[in-house]
Amino acid sequence: MSTQSKRRQLRPRDPKRTLIRLFSYFRFNKVLLIGGIFFIILSSVAQIGANAMLSPIIDTLVGNYDKGVFIKYLIYMAILVILISLGQYLGNLLMARLAQTTVHKIRQDMFSHMEKLPVSYFDTHSHGELMSTYTNDVDMLNQSLEQSVSQVTISAITVFGTFAMMIILSPILTLVVVAMLAVMLVFVKYVGQRSAKNFRYQQGALADMNGYIEEMMSGQKVVKVFNYENRTIDHFNRRNEELRKASTQASTYGVMLMPIMGNLSFVLYALVSMFGAFLVMKNRLSVGNIASFLQYTRTISRPITQVSNQLNTLFAALAGAERIFNVLDEEIEIDHGDVRLIRDDGEKDPYWKVPREDGEFEKIPLKGHITFENVDFGYVEGQKVLKKINLYAKPGQKIAFVGSTGAGKTTITNLINRFYEIDEGTILYDGIDIRRINKYDLRSTMSIVLQDVHLFEGTIADNIRYGRLDARDEEVEAAAKLANAHYFIKNLPKGYDTKLITDGENLSQGERQLLSIARAAIANPTILILDEATSSVDTRTEKLISEGMDKLMEGRTTFVIAHRLSTVRDSNAIMVLEHGEIIERGDHEDLMEQKGRYYALNTGEIELE
Repeated sequence: MSTQSKRRQLRPRDPKRTLIRLFSYFRFNKVLLIGGIFFIILSSVAQIGANAMLSPIIDTLVGNYDKGVFIKYLIYMAILVILISLGQYLGNLLMARLAQTTVHKIRQDMFSHMEKLPVSYFDTHSHGELMSTYTNDVDMLNQSLEQSVSQVTISAITVFGTFAMMIILSPILTLVVVAMLAVMLVFVKYVGQRSAKNFRYQQGALADMNGYIEEMMSGQKVVKVFNYENRTIDHFNRRNEELRKASTQASTYGVMLMPIMGNLSFVLYALVSMFGAFLVMKNRLSVGNIASFLQYTRTISRPITQVSNQLNTLFAALAGAERIFNVLDEEIEIDHGDVRLIRDDGEKDPYWKVPREDGEFEKIPLKGHITFENVDFGYVEGQKVLKKINLYAKPGQKIAFVGSTGAGKTTITNLINRFYEIDEGTILYDGIDIRRINKYDLRSTMSIVLQDVHLFEGTIADNIRYGRLDARDEEVEAAAKLANAHYFIKNLPKGYDTKLITDGENLSQGERQLLSIARAAIANPTILILDEATSSVDTRTEKLISEGMDKLMEGRTTFVIAHRLSTVRDSNAIMVLEHGEIIERGDHEDLMEQKGRYYALNTGEIELE
């Protein structure tokens, strides 16, 4: 991706809409919002009032000294200073809590929404990209909400209140201030635009680097086995260098603003002092008036500097918030299924409850009969992956899919799960159009054993129980025995209470695969899908796994995807796929007699690609 593309992605497309949507989250914490704004306003007004007290205090000292008047205004000043401190403390405290609760709600919404997204979303977005949204974007948003909202509020009140007081004190000096502020704003705009652009680019470079680090750390075995370390370091160094350049540019413009604004503030202070002294000599202003005005001059330039510094964070936060809202705007997995699976309803076996047009319901026993009728499917419009697929699997049958990589084997099983919706044709489950079946109920009848096993942090028992959360301990053990996993589990120091680290890295590949079979077994599925389940283990472990799977497959409709043809010979039917089409079908003996592609694969004339 080019630098320009990254910059376009990092620039919020609609800042106003994003800001309104972000602030809409404040409705969940109205007390914190109202309280925080109240104390911020109190602090700002008190600051303006404290500056105003300088005029009568100084005039009392340099004029006809009146001890009573002096003490009165000094007390007023002390009260205002206390209000300033109290307002700033409570205002910042409440706004910080508001930021944390708001980000907590956004993070909660994002994860809840993401869990409802279809599999296709995760197939088209990298883990690094998604993690960057949860970390970089959310953290930047949190920082901006904590600082920018209160700072902008304080600055707005301070500027308007100070202008009002300055006009009251001296309209002429106010014109001098306005002219100088116009010059300052030109510098702020020039530096701020370049700083914001580079700051957004910095965030993008950081997200890119973090994503790369996560990808490399999760694939360290592959990196090392192919001696990819040096090239990985080179790629990282390039990304790190891009981040350094972006950060340097952002920091350069960022640190440039404060000195420029500080020096311009000194120039403004000097100009006001000179013009003010002239007006004092002409008896147009008192010494106290000029002291207050000078304090207001310093007060009014400070918020402009602070807000300009916050713009970098604000724009980066808005760009991050836009990416967060893009995730929240993704369409969730839609389920219009009106056919539900009924269990424990006075019936011995579960059944499908199918609504009829007359308002009644038809009961269809759950058997596991799957039929494909002229099914077409493509992940991308206009590019078909499956073409006119016709097949049927009777309850309890084992159906195997054989073919080259990309032939469409896994895609067929993804359609049975309704991870994707077909383009044309029909898939029937026990004679019911699968699109009518509620997805939750549909998937509750299925289990999958994949080549790449994913285990979760927790105990071995917890991971097996993931297949059915209400399973009792004895059921967990029974599932492990069925999967041939009980022996190795009992030999672990803590048995079923052994803690697994991320993805079960403290177990061997074969042991992880046995746990995945146990997890599938405890769900007691009607449909079982085995996707290359034994392709990455040794022969001895493969025998254990195969025995466990044979027990698991008994009485269940099973779909098997395998590169090792020895694992599919006992299948009731074998489908040979190429380029999304079934080119051969039959059992092992039938296909060997046909002397086609399956025969060539078995005799070694050709190999699977």
